[in-house]
Amino acid sequence: MQAAAVAVALCAAAALLASCGAGASGGEGCRKHAARVTEYGAVGDGKRLNTAAFAKAVVDLAERARDGGGAALVVPKGKWLTGPFNLTSHFTLYLDEGAEILASQDMKDWPLIAPLPSYGRGRDEPGPRYSNFIAGSNLTDVIITGKNGTINGQGQVWWDKYHAKELKFTRGYLLELLYSDGIIISNVTFVDSPSWNLHPTYCTNVTISGVTILAPVHSPNTDGIDPDSSSHVRIEDCYIVSGDDCIAVKSGWDEYGIKFNMPSQHIVIKRLTCISPTSAMIALGSEMSGGIRDVRAEDSVAINTESAVRVKSGVGRGGFVKDIFVRGLSLHTMKWVFWMTGNYGQHPDNSSDPNAMPEVTGINYSDVFAENVTMAGRMEGIPNDPYTGICISNVTARLAPDAKKLQWNCTDVKGVASDVHPKPCPELGAEGKPCAFPEEELVIGPPELPKCSY
Repeated sequence: MQAAAVAVALCAAAALLASCGAGASGGEGCRKHAARVTEYGAVGDGKRLNTAAFAKAVVDLAERARDGGGAALVVPKGKWLTGPFNLTSHFTLYLDEGAEILASQDMKDWPLIAPLPSYGRGRDEPGPRYSNFIAGSNLTDVIITGKNGTINGQGQVWWDKYHAKELKFTRGYLLELLYSDGIIISNVTFVDSPSWNLHPTYCTNVTISGVTILAPVHSPNTDGIDPDSSSHVRIEDCYIVSGDDCIAVKSGWDEYGIKFNMPSQHIVIKRLTCISPTSAMIALGSEMSGGIRDVRAEDSVAINTESAVRVKSGVGRGGFVKDIFVRGLSLHTMKWVFWMTGNYGQHPDNSSDPNAMPEVTGINYSDVFAENVTMAGRMEGIPNDPYTGICISNVTARLAPDAKKLQWNCTDVKGVASDVHPKPCPELGAEGKPCAFPEEELVIGPPELPKCSY
């Protein structure tokens, strides 16, 4: 008992300088070194700009992590205004309860950076793009977590300028990690991103769990989570309210994505809750020119959302979308339950290769219940390049009072259906068996998230 009391006293004495408890115990994912951002001169009054303090903290902790123990930057309760900053490897960004990191609204604090090679230009505008708020490249073992603190992009100024066509460059994203491996994002709230929220790009082994993402439902392009040319991604137990797709799986844009040739694959999405009146619960594309394969989505809820799992492609995209498995959806107030688009526009150079045709095949939907539905299915493939291998089984769509008389509109698609109500279109009318879902579970990330406090 005496030894335990001494340990507690030592822990309390060290609390302002380092982690104690889980972080010091050597548990998986916990860091040997920890420091508060206040140790580097940061002030949490929501007014003073702390960009230099965040940058200094990351550089110092990167050096301290070289002994193999890793390092954590603790952001305590308060409002911490800062410009964009980068992360480092073997590093945890820990937001304590009541902590809020605020993005600067002064565009002079957002330097320009190169466009992504798989996009060839900025997504909004040609040329370079504004930096992302939190970023990193070629990193290993990065954790963003805490006690549900907030990362606030303060995006209204960006949305206003975007609508007024006053931006010369593409807006930055709230979090973008490139060429990185072993990423965990958990128990954090992301609010009001200038554009896309979470953008893991060219990454492997990404876990996003217990994350809340909030943006006004009419804010422009505030996608929730966009895995882009990334492999082995697990998204679970997330709540997203968005002005665009809640989740959009991507892999590069037209000729740039075809040349870069890095697919998004082996992606698991579970227990998602989505609200997005003008977009999809989960979109596959539209930038899918490097290919999308093996996406497994299940046990998820959409409320007042335009569509459920939507394929977005078109002539000039190239690439493929295949081996998609969806089951266990509960949908409430939907414009379309099923939507596939083969005429999606938006090309990077206002031109595209007319011979770059996408391959869309092996799309499986099962065990779907929807209510207050305007239209069951809008399924549009591409002339002379139909979407094939579509399977829909065990589906009930209860119609809204103002539902369309024509419940299915299908062109250039081929598939089978089983136990689907209302009765599907003839192109999907062949009687099929219950749709496939892989039996073998994809193992992505740690079996349990690190339980560390600092």
